[in-house]
Amino acid sequence: MDSAAPASPGLTFRDATAADVDALVALVESAYRGDASRAGWTTEADILEGQRTDPEGVLEVVESPDSRLLTVGREGRIVACCQLEHRGDHAYFGMFAVSPLEQGAGLGKVVMAEAERQARASWGVTEMHMTVISVREDLIAWYERRGYRRTGRMTPFPYGDERFGIPQRPDLQFELLVKVLG
Repeated sequence: MDSAAPASPGLTFRDATAADVDALVALVESAYRGDASRAGWTTEADILEGQRTDPEGVLEVVESPDSRLLTVGREGRIVACCQLEHRGDHAYFGMFAVSPLEQGAGLGKVVMAEAERQARASWGVTEMHMTVISVREDLIAWYERRGYRRTGRMTPFPYGDERFGIPQRPDLQFELLVKVLG
C-alpha cells in the first residue's frame, strides 16, 4: 500500500514512526485540551481537564502490529492524525485530531475518507467503529453527517484514571458509532 501518496493536493499521508511521537502528542493535546484547543471546535476543555494522551500511549499505537497511526502532513508539519486498528471484521477509528488552526476547512472530512479507504484496502473490513463521549452532540452530529450511526451501546468513562483526563462532570460515557464501508 502506498500510504505516503498524497490523497489531496498539498497533503501527504504516512504511517507514524517513533520519531513522530512528541509532535503527535502535541497535536492531539492542542485539538482537545486547554485554552489552545478553543481555537477549534473539537475542544473537550469544558468537560475534561488534564491530558488527552501521553507519549507512552502514542508509542504503543505506533508499535502495535494491529494498529497504524496515520499522519497527515502539509508543508513538512503534521496537521492531523488518526488511529486505525484492525479488529477482525471491522476497523477501529480513534485518536483523530486536526490542528485547531486547520479545523473548519474540510481537512477532517478528507482525513476520515482516506482512513476509511486505507482500512478497506489494507484489511478488507466492511465496517468502521469508533467511540465518542456521548455528551459531545456536535461532534456526534458531524460523524453522523459522514455516515456513522449511533448504536446506543455505551461503555463507562474511566473515572479515576488521569491518563484519559480529569472529568469535569459526572455523566461521561462513550457511545459506539458504526459506519458500513462501501
